[in-house]
Formats: sequence, C-alpha cells, structure tokens
Amino acid sequence: TKELIAWGPGPRACQQLIVGGKVRAVLRGRFHVTVEDIEALAYPVLRHRIVPTFNAEAEGIKVDEIIRRVLKETPRHDAKQVM
Repeated sequence: TKELIAWGPGPRACQQLIVGGKVRAVLRGRFHVTVEDIEALAYPVLRHRIVPTFNAEAEGIKVDEIIRRVLKETPRHDAKQVM
C-alpha cells in the first residue's frame, strides 16, 4: 500500500485516533479502547489526510480502498497475549 500513498497522515491523525477511540469506548460503556474502535474511526480520521499517488488514481483506487488495505495489513494482537 505504500506505493499507493503520495502523502500520508501526520502525528495529529494518530492523536485523533487515540482521542476518538477513548470517546467511542466511553460512549459504549467501556474504559478501554478496542481494535474495533480504531477501525471504526480510521475512515473519518484518515480519509482527508491521505493523498493517493497518480498511479493509484489512474487505477481507480480510492482513498477508502487504501485505508481498507492498511487496516487489513496491520497486525492485530490478542489482548491476553499483550498482558
């Protein structure tokens, strides 16, 4: 997916994912952020922060597809393994 992105999100995008994840968790009655919280916020937080390459646009690959691919390629760890 790296070859599809001409300009990517900066540090504020990460901050917004974290803050948004916390808010989403609290609104759902939880005190912890889940992978699902971050995935749900990835599109609205990242959509306007990614500029696709010319080749991506020529192939008809939209920003939402790039985000989907990034989420698919990102490894997920079981919380039990982390603790």
